[in-house]
Amino acid sequence: MPADYDIFRDSTLRYLGYSNELGEAFRPLVNKSLVRLSYGVAFGYVFSDTIHKGYQVWNTKADHPSKLRHYLVAEQAVDTLIWQTMASVLIPGYAIHKCVDLSKYVLSRCTTPTAIRPMVPYIPTAFGLAMIPLIIHPIDYLVETSMHTYYRPWRRSLYD
Repeated sequence: MPADYDIFRDSTLRYLGYSNELGEAFRPLVNKSLVRLSYGVAFGYVFSDTIHKGYQVWNTKADHPSKLRHYLVAEQAVDTLIWQTMASVLIPGYAIHKCVDLSKYVLSRCTTPTAIRPMVPYIPTAFGLAMIPLIIHPIDYLVETSMHTYYRPWRRSLYD
């Protein structure tokens, strides 16, 4: 395993962060409590990664003074919490929710052929599921670029 391997971002564990997108895609077909459960799984992933990143900093900065070590752990944990919440839960969940809503709206305005009417309730879910792989990397890039451009310089400026 490479030294820079991150189990939460480089393994299949990453997909737990996208469980809420599945919940949003299936929203028209399932009980709302299952959608809420999917958000619980996604936030469980986010909090696990946050704790993991803080623990890594705690172990690598053992030779630092206690106060600085606590600051570095908190700084990394907050950074991870913001990044994961935005990139894994909020932005993609909202995007899939809107894709499903848009497809439901378009379908409500269209006249559908009799042959495909039984499939109409499943089309928004299929559209939402199809959008998930298309939005993951652009959203990750957007969040990383935004954090690098705005949040991290602002955070550093507080201590300059």
